[in-house]
Amino acid sequence: MIFLETGLRGLSKKNYYMNKNIIFVFGNFNILHPGHLRLFQFIKSLKKEVYIGLIPDKDVEESVFINEILRKENLDSNSLVDKCLIIENSIEETIMEYKPYAVVKGKEYENAFNPELKILESYGGKLIFSSGDVVFSSKALLKNELGPINNDLISVPMDFLKRHKINFDNITNIIEGFSKIKVLVIGDLILDKYITCEPLGMSQEDPTIVVKPIDSKVFVGGAGIVALHGSALGSHVWFSSVSGIDEQRGFIDQELREIETKIFKDPNRPTILKERYRSKGKTLLRVSRLSENSIDASLQKKLLNYVRPIIKKVDMILFSDFNYGFLPNEVVNEVIKLGKKHKKIMIADSQSSSQIGDISRFNNMDLICATEREARISVSDKEIGLVQLAEMLQKKSCASNIFLKLGEEGIFFHVLDELRQEFITDKINALSNVAIDTAGAGDSMLIGSSLSLATGASVWESAYIGALCAAIQVNRIGNIPLQQKYLLNLVKDQKNFYENN
Repeated sequence: MIFLETGLRGLSKKNYYMNKNIIFVFGNFNILHPGHLRLFQFIKSLKKEVYIGLIPDKDVEESVFINEILRKENLDSNSLVDKCLIIENSIEETIMEYKPYAVVKGKEYENAFNPELKILESYGGKLIFSSGDVVFSSKALLKNELGPINNDLISVPMDFLKRHKINFDNITNIIEGFSKIKVLVIGDLILDKYITCEPLGMSQEDPTIVVKPIDSKVFVGGAGIVALHGSALGSHVWFSSVSGIDEQRGFIDQELREIETKIFKDPNRPTILKERYRSKGKTLLRVSRLSENSIDASLQKKLLNYVRPIIKKVDMILFSDFNYGFLPNEVVNEVIKLGKKHKKIMIADSQSSSQIGDISRFNNMDLICATEREARISVSDKEIGLVQLAEMLQKKSCASNIFLKLGEEGIFFHVLDELRQEFITDKINALSNVAIDTAGAGDSMLIGSSLSLATGASVWESAYIGALCAAIQVNRIGNIPLQQKYLLNLVKDQKNFYENN
């Protein structure tokens, strides 16, 4: 055995034996693509464990933009990976330490020089070349989509940052300041269920696509995910909503256990459940199980009794309304009255799936977030331009700032310039270059911008942070709480790009 050539001395005797259950894959893994998944699945087909040797930041090529911590977290979250470790010394020393059954490399390396081969042969290990051409399920891909995103999928809004003289150190301080903010979130609790399907083809009886469900996962959505985002971003959150008395209740209690929550039970309505049937990264069908009736007078009274003492404690009141009945006008008006009395920051987002919503009923807000369609419903005008639309909504609602969500076109701003005491407009393009799932983007933008305003940030700083939060969200499947550390890492990467371009 050639130990002296590797520079490894003093290895214990137990390390001389091959671990027949492990196969290693080494690499940068800047972006986890289907080729990697095929290799991982190939290893699994051999009944072996997938071990990843991740090249550290100090040794990566210039083309790798994602830091080693995020690259490792992305791999750790993948269901096919059993262990991921950042290489501390060298690939050769890592091989000698773990004595894997084999190292797998892509077919393109078969005729190249492979320094791992000599070490593997020294103890009987193998070097395997494979393209990993095996069938892998949508279930595995779904689980991969649930992991952290790659920051190089998010563009840097150079012109916007220069125009508003945004300082990245200030942005970092604002995000870190979220931990000082206390917020009350009230609104409709929704559960989002993602059902991953295998397409079977077209029905022979009628022109219907036939699919076979193979996996499903449920996420907290609606106002619930806004509250969870706020908590994961560092703030102290109180959350109140309503659910049915059904099998979903246990899941809700478990998912919301780490925040201060009051979910009222209403026997006259189901817990709102939205099902999305997906295949090959696309949503095929959505099914919503819900009630749009307002909560009754007795439940309204209980809600107001619950929030009154809390409003005195918090810095901000955030309405996350989906027009499913939890926030009737009587409740909204009383909460706004209390918010004004105690001089609280108040922010509202009211999403309308039909023509019944009216975001302007949330009057005198510091910020209103709405889609273009929701704004047009509110002002009853389908034809005016965005500037006139925002002006009309502002005048009708008496809001200080209006953010209009334009989907893939970005966000349009109509905001009060406090120095000039006049309203000005601007726009930021969508920052995500690839949108895997747009559901929940508005909720992410809402909480990011709101917490920023509550720390005393400018409206432009708040808009930028909100846009970053939305970009993170659309690059993942399902509503996963935004972690402060991911947002801070993204800001760091944006700063590096900005300063070098």
